[in-house]
Amino acid sequence: MTSIRLSPSGKEVDAKPGETVLETLENAGYALPNNCRAGACGECKVKVLEGDFDQGMVMDMALSPAERAEGYGLMCMCKPLSDTLEIDWGTDDAMPKLFPPRENVRCVVVDRIERTPRIAEIRLRPVGDTLRFWPGQYVSLTDTSRTVMPRSYSIANAPRPDGEIVLQITRVPEGKTSNWVHDEVHPGSMVNVSGPYGTFIGDPGTDGPVLCLAAGTGLAPIMSLADAALRRGFKQPVHLIFSARTEAEIYCQGLMSLWNIRHRRFKFIPTLTREEKQGMQSGRIPDILGNLYPDLSGHSIYIAGSPEFVDACIGAVKAQGADSSNIHTEGFFDQAPPEPPSPERL
Repeated sequence: MTSIRLSPSGKEVDAKPGETVLETLENAGYALPNNCRAGACGECKVKVLEGDFDQGMVMDMALSPAERAEGYGLMCMCKPLSDTLEIDWGTDDAMPKLFPPRENVRCVVVDRIERTPRIAEIRLRPVGDTLRFWPGQYVSLTDTSRTVMPRSYSIANAPRPDGEIVLQITRVPEGKTSNWVHDEVHPGSMVNVSGPYGTFIGDPGTDGPVLCLAAGTGLAPIMSLADAALRRGFKQPVHLIFSARTEAEIYCQGLMSLWNIRHRRFKFIPTLTREEKQGMQSGRIPDILGNLYPDLSGHSIYIAGSPEFVDACIGAVKAQGADSSNIHTEGFFDQAPPEPPSPERL
């Protein structure tokens, strides 16, 4: 049996005959960056530390002769030839290396959607190089003259080849930045983005079912994580419970319906706290969770929303047997400063 060994963690993943290294890692839950899957973009470039491999047909602009001589390969086309292929990927705990944050990346707003009366979605594309990020991370947003107070917002989409970043921003009555977005930012506007920040990213060690709990725009990082997992063919159930006060506040229902149809392992469960509707759950997630999921001992849990929501959900999932090491959270604070990654994660 051929195996792919990750350095420096020493984690080994069994490879099936004929698989590329990218396919092997994805099947094991590791989200190696990639775009074209055809040896043309260079996103999946990794240094091979030990072992032989067949690189296949790749373009010189994606992998130069000098890089080949140094041992680099494109994992989307690379197939191991030796019993073990060791690659330089991940950190000591086999988590993905984080991308160093970039400051004041100039972006243009390519679209804007009013998701609800209080939530505006803006879609940004960098004018220059794309901003590389992991699903679940966030960026800091301000105007190009940097007169608007920078505020942090989670990215609501998985990485895309065109570099588009989706932000979902709730209008806060006294929030100068959110009001600037709602009142002054439109398609064609230029903005500055810094990041990415945060470690609310998927755990590559996850090999069981996933339960996501979100409220308000806490849905954004959950959508990013779920989108990425579904795109790469994650084989375990992924259920998402979204808490809203009324049906009118359940946004992105079209996309959730598409995921429900397209991915048989995905399930979207909306719940309302201030009204009752046929076919929908009623009540706060911590109050109804036990009836929906009496045993969460084997689940990985992802929770995003206000700190109060997160704390209540942590207590609820632990009451149903969730292990603390499998609970991942993202609490939204009004004045949350960006948190650059620690040096060992870069």
